[in-house]
Amino acid sequence: MNKIRFIISVLALCVFPQLQAQKQQMIIYTWEEMFPQEILDGFERANPGLEIVYETFDYNENMFLDLQSTEASNCDLVIADDYIIEMVIENGLAQKLDKRKLSNLVNVNPFYQHQFFDPRDEYTVPYGAGVQTIVYDPAKVRLDIKGYSELWNSSLRNSVGVLGNYRVMNGMALKALGKSYNTEELADIRNAGAKLKELAPNVRMIDDSGLDGELLSGRLSAAIMYTDQAMRAKQQNPGLKVVFPREGIGFGIMAGFIPANAPNADAAHRFLNYILDARRGAQCFEYLGYYCTYSGSEQYIKPELREFLVLPKFNTFEMIQNFVSQAAEDEHQRIWAEFETAVSKK
Repeated sequence: MNKIRFIISVLALCVFPQLQAQKQQMIIYTWEEMFPQEILDGFERANPGLEIVYETFDYNENMFLDLQSTEASNCDLVIADDYIIEMVIENGLAQKLDKRKLSNLVNVNPFYQHQFFDPRDEYTVPYGAGVQTIVYDPAKVRLDIKGYSELWNSSLRNSVGVLGNYRVMNGMALKALGKSYNTEELADIRNAGAKLKELAPNVRMIDDSGLDGELLSGRLSAAIMYTDQAMRAKQQNPGLKVVFPREGIGFGIMAGFIPANAPNADAAHRFLNYILDARRGAQCFEYLGYYCTYSGSEQYIKPELREFLVLPKFNTFEMIQNFVSQAAEDEHQRIWAEFETAVSKK
């Protein structure tokens, strides 16, 4: 009997570590800091034997190339931007969602559904939306800024910061002229280019990531910022004003999808359903700093963060679609290059 117990003990010592080492993995592929650690840890606790592996990319295009290569197509869930997801779906690199496994899908805000990149909502779950807003310091600005048009005022000379995204900034000029962000009319785009060049004397810097810090430091009086930048700036200086431009706002959506060859699609469905929970969703968006795409989560957003994370109910929003005709794209790039030159030479 003792001999049998000894053999069982030896087997246990040999086998149990191997079982632990064979933990099932779910690979999430996205940008850095997209989920609070408590959410990742909580999902692992709720799914014993499952380990999250978090891998990151810098640019959407790199992710797309990775999905196309056989050696790097083993991820289970990807969070990326709308325009690249359209390419992913068109190239057969995403699989349709099994919505029977997504009972919490009812929490998604319909405003963010049926968009150009997934018009039937077959492949994606929205995870955060970004808009560009104007943020300014009323202690430094004599104007009551209501929209884009005030940014051309001569009193703002050499004190405005703008984003480095040419479709966003060219789009701002188009909206100031009453046109669509996504117009294909070359004459309208050229007119917007002329309008944008007139803004150059007021522009102190073009920067896609640090405008909030520059505004807080006093180097800028006003800036066009992304959602998370505006939130950081306002939290540090509550006296700043955040403006949703009256001419109309362009927005973009991040979304999650499951690659066509995902080894663990079932776990990916479980994770999507886990973060779609109303309370967990609120926790995610408070951490992420982008607009909450789950209407079910809005009531759980902390009151002091709602103005940054719950999108106002306006009728002046328009999705910025990255893919326009080649002629329109060429014109956008030409006028942006001229604008950058004008800013640098002033």
